[in-house]
Amino acid sequence: MRTTTRDAIDHSLGEADYWFVPKMFGIGVKPATWQGWAITIGFAAVLIADIRLVHERIAQVGIGIALVVMFTAIAVRKTRGGVRWRWGTRD
Repeated sequence: MRTTTRDAIDHSLGEADYWFVPKMFGIGVKPATWQGWAITIGFAAVLIADIRLVHERIAQVGIGIALVVMFTAIAVRKTRGGVRWRWGTRD
């Protein structure tokens, strides 16, 4: 079965309760609403601040891991259809 443009557009539309949509192929998510973009940009900004402003290596790593875990938990919870490996429109 071929993936059409309409399938791709329908796939990327977010719903009110979901901030992220799954990628069409592979595993991963992408922001679909302003809330998803805000969380993603905020995560990146705080992670960059951690790298630049925290000088103790162990603290830097600990904060980085905590940020990644929190962002991942939010993204998984707010993704339409859950996070799993996908093969395009054959799902």
